[in-house]
Amino acid sequence: MPTNKREDFYFGFMMVCGMVVVMTFYNLVRSDLIGTISWDEILIQLFLGFIVAFLLELFIVGPVVKKVAFSLPYDKSKKGLVIVSISFCMVVGMVTCMSLYGLGMTYFSDGLNGESLLSSYFSIFINNFIFAFPLQLMVMGPLVRYLFGKFVKGRRFTLVQ
Repeated sequence: MPTNKREDFYFGFMMVCGMVVVMTFYNLVRSDLIGTISWDEILIQLFLGFIVAFLLELFIVGPVVKKVAFSLPYDKSKKGLVIVSISFCMVVGMVTCMSLYGLGMTYFSDGLNGESLLSSYFSIFINNFIFAFPLQLMVMGPLVRYLFGKFVKGRRFTLVQ
């Protein structure tokens, strides 16, 4: 787990990279768009999704989640409970915001096919949450924590001359 701003930045960057890649492809498959859009369009989707998600994580969702997760009544000395609490709150926050982003992308690319904005949003939200929470808890979270511990945590970054 990150212990300072620099580590928090790298941890967030790593987590957002992994989640955006997997969630983008999940939503492309769910929308039957794999094979119908070009790789250039997929790369644009990945890039835009990453920028939006990283800014949300860094400035809005991340800070709010930390306050909420650490204000909940549980034993904070148990690392597992802290991880589950932060993961759950982060998934709720990011899925809430990124589902709005996905709704906007859907609306401006090919419309909502007669569905209301509200029902479309809730459909996107539910589908994303059902996939994102287990992904975060069982795959991406452990993977990023492992990679973070191996390559970032406790290392000093110096300029090489």
